[in-house]
Amino acid sequence: MKYEAALFDLDGTLVDSVYDLYIAMNLTLSDLAFPIVSQGLVQSWVGNGIEMLVKRGLSGDMKVSEHLEPALADKAIALFYGHYEQQVGEYSVLYQHVETGLAALRGIPKALITNKARCFTEKLLDKLALSSHFEVIVCGDDMAKKPSPEPLLFACQQLNVPVSQAIMIGDSKSDILAAQAAHIDVLAVNYGYNQGENLADLNPQYLCENFLDIIPVLTQR
Repeated sequence: MKYEAALFDLDGTLVDSVYDLYIAMNLTLSDLAFPIVSQGLVQSWVGNGIEMLVKRGLSGDMKVSEHLEPALADKAIALFYGHYEQQVGEYSVLYQHVETGLAALRGIPKALITNKARCFTEKLLDKLALSSHFEVIVCGDDMAKKPSPEPLLFACQQLNVPVSQAIMIGDSKSDILAAQAAHIDVLAVNYGYNQGENLADLNPQYLCENFLDIIPVLTQR
């Protein structure tokens, strides 16, 4: 096969988890007497880890306010962690065909690479019975987050697969940039959390509308 390993993003690629994040965000903002935000806004802010998500929530915008006090941000992040720990996985669901697709790809070594912290990642994977599909799981607090290539290169090393024979599957600019920096082919899915970006403009090797569309890409010879 052309690809000997597949590296998967989590949120927006395998799992629609935005409602959990939306609830935790508004509980946090309410604790601090900040205005609550819409689910659509939260979805547009997902993709760069919880710390950045919370800072965007406090700023009410994709761009973090230059006037945001570090102490307030730290307090809000701690509050969010507490709320999200209670919430994680409660409303999260697999995207259509993910279970079928992962089962069809069981012969291909797989790694999960997420910017989510390990404590939340493992809880979410357990709730959705996903853990068994992955030989390697790299989380946002293990090393540098995407768009750094570091977690992708680490995953390839752990799977004992050269980067030329791996492919990254994700839904965001961070996934594409990380793969390109690591010199790994990338397949972008159009249904996830793309932060308003047209992913085609970022020149992924493949662009798919449906999770099942990745199967022929990964199994081509």
